Amino acid sequence: MVNYDKFPSKKIDGECFCGYKDILNKIQSLVRVKKFVIAIDCYPGVDDNEVLSEIKRVNHSLLINTKELLKPSKQIANQLKYILTDDRVFGRMYFGQLLDFIDKGKLQVAIDKIKICQGVTIIYGFGASLLTSPDLLIYLDMTRWEIQLRYRKGMANYLCDNADVDILKKFKQGYFLEWRIADKHKRKIFNKIDYFIDTNIHNSPKMVSGIDLRSGLEQMAHEPFRTVPYFDPGIWGGQWMKKVCKLDKSKKNYAWSFDGVPEENSLLFELDKILFEIPSIDLIFYKPKEILGNMTFSRFGAEFPIRFDLLDTMHGQNLSLQVHPTTDYIKNEFGMTYTQDESYYILDADKDAAVYLGLKDNVNKKNMIDDLQKAEKGIKPFDTNKYINKFTVKKHDHILIPAGTIHCSGANTMVLEISATPYIFTFKLWDWGRLGLDNKPRPINIEHGSNVIQWDRTTEWVKNNLFNAIYVTKTTEDYCEEHTGLYESEPIETRRYWSKTVIHLDTEGTVNMLNLVEGKCAMITSPINAFTPFAIHYAETCIIPASVGKYEISTNGSENIGIILAYIRGTKSRS
Repeated sequence: MVNYDKFPSKKIDGECFCGYKDILNKIQSLVRVKKFVIAIDCYPGVDDNEVLSEIKRVNHSLLINTKELLKPSKQIANQLKYILTDDRVFGRMYFGQLLDFIDKGKLQVAIDKIKICQGVTIIYGFGASLLTSPDLLIYLDMTRWEIQLRYRKGMANYLCDNADVDILKKFKQGYFLEWRIADKHKRKIFNKIDYFIDTNIHNSPKMVSGIDLRSGLEQMAHEPFRTVPYFDPGIWGGQWMKKVCKLDKSKKNYAWSFDGVPEENSLLFELDKILFEIPSIDLIFYKPKEILGNMTFSRFGAEFPIRFDLLDTMHGQNLSLQVHPTTDYIKNEFGMTYTQDESYYILDADKDAAVYLGLKDNVNKKNMIDDLQKAEKGIKPFDTNKYINKFTVKKHDHILIPAGTIHCSGANTMVLEISATPYIFTFKLWDWGRLGLDNKPRPINIEHGSNVIQWDRTTEWVKNNLFNAIYVTKTTEDYCEEHTGLYESEPIETRRYWSKTVIHLDTEGTVNMLNLVEGKCAMITSPINAFTPFAIHYAETCIIPASVGKYEISTNGSENIGIILAYIRGTKSRS
C-alpha cells in the first residue's frame, strides 16, 4: 500500500483570511487613526502587478512603490558584474543588503513624503519596512520552488529586466544575490510582522496574523515535522517515485525530489481546514537554536546544514559524471563556508544498478582532461570505462562521496542522497552526449572540476573507504544500531537502525534528520508525551529538532523497519 504523504501539514489555532476581498477588508479595519502607515513588504518573486492592483483599493493618501527607489538599471548591472560573472551557472555569494541597490536621494524624498502625509500611507514592495517604522507591517511570502517555477514561465529577476534570458542565469541571480539579501532582510523584521500573506498561488492570497503563525512555528520547533516535498522531471529521470510517492503517471519521468530541505521546501499550516504555506526556512530563522541545537547553530548559523533528496533513475538514465568542490575551493571561488559533501543511500535497485565512483588506477591526469574536453566539443564520447570505476549496488548499500570525488548514480538505482546543503555546486564533467529537457546542452564545468578532482581516490582506496563502511555500534533486545558513514572529512554522521519493536533515541542537543528506508510506517513518540505521536511512512524524511531530546520510533510489531539518521558530527551535547 502506497501511503507517502505529499502534503504534510500541521494544525494550528487562528483565523485565516482568504482572497483579496477579505484581506483588504481586514486591513481597512485596522486603520483606526487618520495618520497611519502601512508597510507591505515582500519577498522578490511576488507578483507586484497583481498585488498592487488590489492594494490600491485600501483608502490611502500616499502610495510608495519601493521599485521606484532603485538605482538606474545600468548602475545596478555594473554593481552585479563581480557577483553574477559571465558563467551560466556559478556566481559569487553576495554579502551585502538591499540598501546597496537603492538610490539614497530617492529614498530620502520618499521618507520626507511619509513624514508630511497626514492621511494613510501605503509603502509597497521588497524592503518597504526600511523606510519607516510602520503602524502595520504586512509581509508577502513565497517559497523558492514557486519562484523557480515562475522563472521558467518568464518572470524576470527582481533587480533585472531579464525575462527572456537563460533560466539557469535567473536561478543563479536568485541563489547568489536576491535570496541572500531577501533572507537577511526577512530575518531582521520577522518578529515585527503583524500579518503574513501566502502568495504562492496566483490571485489566491491567504493571510494569518504574525502572532498565530509564530505560535505555530514555536510548537513545530519542539516536535518532529516534515517539509512539503516537490518533484521535478529530468533528462535522466525514472519511474520509481511515480508509484511510491503517488505522482502523475502521465508524466514522462520524475528525476528528483527535495524532501527535507528547509531552504527549498515549504511548511503547511492548517487553520480551520484552510492550508497556509510558508518557506520552511522561516522556521530556521525564527527558532534556530531550538531546531539546530547550540553547537550546530554556532557552526553554521541559521542555516540547515543537512539535505535529504531523492534521485530516481529506475528505468531512466545515468546522472551526469560530476564532482563537487573542496571546501577550500568553494570558499575562495564562490564565498561559501562549506561544501557539498554527500553520500548515496540506495533505497532500491534493479539487478544491473551501479554507481560510478572514483578513478581507476594509473590514470593520466592530462589525458583524462583532454578526453573530457574532446567529449564536450563533440569530437568523441568520453570513455568512462577507461578512467572511472563502476560498482554494482544493491538495496541498502551506502556509498560515501566526499567533495572532490568523481561520481554519479547509474541507471536503475533509487538514491536517497544525504548531503550538505550547497546544492548548486555540481561540476558536470561528462553528460553522456545528451541534451537537457530544453533541447540545449547542459552546462559542463571541466575547468572547475579539474581544479578539485582528488586524483589519489583510486580503485582500492574507494573500496576501502567509501563503499559500505558499515559496522554495528550497538545492539539491544529492541534494535540494532549501525554506523554507515560518512567519510571522516565530511561533517555529517549517519546511523542506521533496524527494529521490530521500538528504537530509543536522543537528539543530545543537535538536530536529527531521518528517513524510513524499510517498512510501511513507523510512529515517532515522546517518552514523556511532550508532543503528539508523529507518523512517518516509507521514503519520507522527517526532521527532529534538537529541542526534542529523548524520543522513540516504534513499529506495529508485524514488520521490520529500517531508519537512516543523520546529524552533524561533534555537536552532541553529551559526546
